Amino acid sequence: MTETQVEKLKLMVIDDEPDNLDLLYRTFRRDFQVYKANHALSALEILDKEGEMAVIISDQRMPEMNGTEFLSHTVERFPDTIRILLTGFTDVEDLVDAINSGQVFKYITKPWNPERLKVIVDQATDTYRLVKKRTQELRRSLRRESLFNAVTTAIRESVDYNSMLQKIAVTVGQAFEATCCLLRPIEGDRLTGDRFSYQDPKSSLACIDFDPSFLIEKVLETRHYQLIENTYNNQPCSQLIVPISYQQHLLAVLAIYQWGRNASWQNEDIQLITGVAEQAALALSQVKLYQSLQEKQEQIRAELEVARQIQNNLLRQTLPEIKGAKLQACCYPAREVGGDFFEVFVHPKGDLWLAVGDVSGKGVPAALFMASAISVLRRELSQETPAEPNVVMHNLNNALCNDLIGNNCFITVVLACYTPTSKELVYANAGHIYPMLWSHQSTVVEKPNYLKVRGIPLGILPQWQAQSGKLVLASGDTLLLASDGITEATVSNKLFKAEKAEGSRSMLNQEGLWQLLQEELKPLSLNNLLARIQEDNHIQEDDQTILSLEVL
Repeated sequence: MTETQVEKLKLMVIDDEPDNLDLLYRTFRRDFQVYKANHALSALEILDKEGEMAVIISDQRMPEMNGTEFLSHTVERFPDTIRILLTGFTDVEDLVDAINSGQVFKYITKPWNPERLKVIVDQATDTYRLVKKRTQELRRSLRRESLFNAVTTAIRESVDYNSMLQKIAVTVGQAFEATCCLLRPIEGDRLTGDRFSYQDPKSSLACIDFDPSFLIEKVLETRHYQLIENTYNNQPCSQLIVPISYQQHLLAVLAIYQWGRNASWQNEDIQLITGVAEQAALALSQVKLYQSLQEKQEQIRAELEVARQIQNNLLRQTLPEIKGAKLQACCYPAREVGGDFFEVFVHPKGDLWLAVGDVSGKGVPAALFMASAISVLRRELSQETPAEPNVVMHNLNNALCNDLIGNNCFITVVLACYTPTSKELVYANAGHIYPMLWSHQSTVVEKPNYLKVRGIPLGILPQWQAQSGKLVLASGDTLLLASDGITEATVSNKLFKAEKAEGSRSMLNQEGLWQLLQEELKPLSLNNLLARIQEDNHIQEDDQTILSLEVL
């Protein structure tokens, strides 16, 4: 069959008059594949056998079924066909019926002018080609949109990277009616051992019957799709291998097999598959990145959990039993690790050292300086005869100052030395909130005594200088050291039994902390106190540490 014959459009002529039918046939036989019928029923049989015609020319007056009725039978089955009606009379109602029900392109009165008819048929074929072109473009667009929607839905329903690969293989395999579809992931330009496949349940062949190795190597080398058509078991077989790549990175290869089908891959199909591959590549790259971030986050969480445990172990897990005194301490970081710390150290000579500190910032950097501060502090307190608290603070600053200044950090810390035998308390304060001292022996509720001797935080200046404060405690006195994570917590006024403005929230401050202390049941429990604050302060924005010394 020649190329000219292949390109000929189909044209059908129907007329019950043999002379007219023969004339129509001879008029168009050179330019069309012409099918002729002498009545409507015969024409319908030809359509059943030959399929869609580009143009149908039908006489109106025919036995059994007129032209209008016949053409109306073709509208639903062949909507793109161009219909021309030949009529020997000009009845308006029949013509309107022909145009409406038969969707007639033109009607021509008999006897017709052959040249005029040829012009009209040329117009009809141009219209047919345009309609077919637009119809095909619309079908391609709808098919592309449908396939893209199917792939997008499959991707969205995937719970992880592997399930997404499997859904892509199944969706593409079903959409293109493949015998089987195989998807192989690639890492570092090498195939992984994973295989994700779709198998046509009606086919007797499986993916293992096909070997795509050679074509996959070609794809890895060229980064371009590969197509081969041959035979397998005496049946035509087509293999199409498409790369799935994003920003020059090859993520996977998609192998599609069609066995037992005579139709070869069309450019339209190949372009559609490559478009799907581009869409899948974008989704896969995003999921892969997300999965990688999740793995890194999980690794970071695991490392932070270890760091949290290490930091927690740096703090005293049990507090010493001191004759004539009771100790309590709590420390809750805002994140996995934090910059708050406390220290309780009993010197062999009997003195009790207490400290609460707060490194600026949060998280890992603050935790590292917190660990350094505890280490240096314990070294200073372990001396045979520890220095005065203000001197210990001076030494802490000397040891940590360069690193603190270099990292734009500082530490606030209050350090106190209590001698049980004399009940003397000596303290130094480096920019920390004031310690609170009050007596349970007092019969009148009074404000606490704020210990206000204080210097600048550590890490501000190369040399730290400040005096120590001194006082003597009495039985019933309670010393409270806290971090600003407690006093700066935002709480609602309903937390206090004494009513304030309804529904408002404000910073707790030391005055609010003092009021809560007055409302606490005796004996004092720091755990209960912090639980009340944290229950009302839904988001803990800063580390919270508190330590108390009660003189019995």
